[in-house]
Amino acid sequence: MSNLSNPDFVRSLLMGPNCLTLLEEMLPHLDLPAAKRILDLGCGNGLTSMYLAERSAASIFAMDLWISATENDHRFRQAQLDRQIIPIHADAHHPPFADGYFDMMISVDAYHYFGRDERYMDDVLSRLVTQNGLIALALPGLKQELDSELPPEMAVTWTLDDLDTWHSCAWWSKLLSSSKTVDIISIREMNGFDECWADWLASDNPYAQADRRAMEAGAGKYMNFIFILLKRL
Repeated sequence: MSNLSNPDFVRSLLMGPNCLTLLEEMLPHLDLPAAKRILDLGCGNGLTSMYLAERSAASIFAMDLWISATENDHRFRQAQLDRQIIPIHADAHHPPFADGYFDMMISVDAYHYFGRDERYMDDVLSRLVTQNGLIALALPGLKQELDSELPPEMAVTWTLDDLDTWHSCAWWSKLLSSSKTVDIISIREMNGFDECWADWLASDNPYAQADRRAMEAGAGKYMNFIFILLKRL
C-alpha cells in the first residue's frame, strides 16, 4: 500500500496546496462505488490517483503532462497499486481516450491551467464521460476578480501573469453555464483552504518557499479553493 498516511511522504510529492485534503472534501459528493473507470486529469505525482485507488475498486487513469508516465508508474508499483492505476502522459487538450469511456472525471488543482476556454468543456472534456457521469473539479480561486493591479500582499511574491489562471466562483459559473453538454450541480468555495496551504508551505519545495512570503503577508484573504461539480448530459 502507499504511504499516504505519512505526512512527510505526502509533502515530498506535493506540487501545490495539499491535493489530498481537497479530494477528501470532494468525495462525499461523489459515488465512487458506482464508477468502474475514473480519469484523474492532471494527477501530478499521482497522490490523488493512489488515494482514489485505495478507496474504490475502479480503474484509475492517472493522466498528466508535466510528470512522465514512467515516473508515476514507479510510484504506483512501489505502492502495489499498479494493477489498478494506469499512468498516462498526455496533453489535456488531446486526451487519448474513446468517447464515453469514463464513468467519472476528477481533476484536483489542475483544471484552471487548461479549462478556461469556454469551448474546452464541450469540445474536449465532456465527451470522455458517459451520460449522467460526474465531472468534479477542485481549483485555486479568488473571492473576487482582480483589477488591473495586485493587492500589495499578493504582489510580495506574484505578478498578475502568475495569477492569470485564478478566478472567482462567479467567473467559473458564467463560463460553464454556456456549456451544452454538462449541467452545473454546484460551484462553491471549499472549506480546507488553511489546511491545504499549511501543508504546502511546510514542504521543502522551492515554489512553496517562494509562496510563503505572500501568504505570511496576508495574501490568503483574497483567495479560496473552488469545488465545481458537473453532470454530463
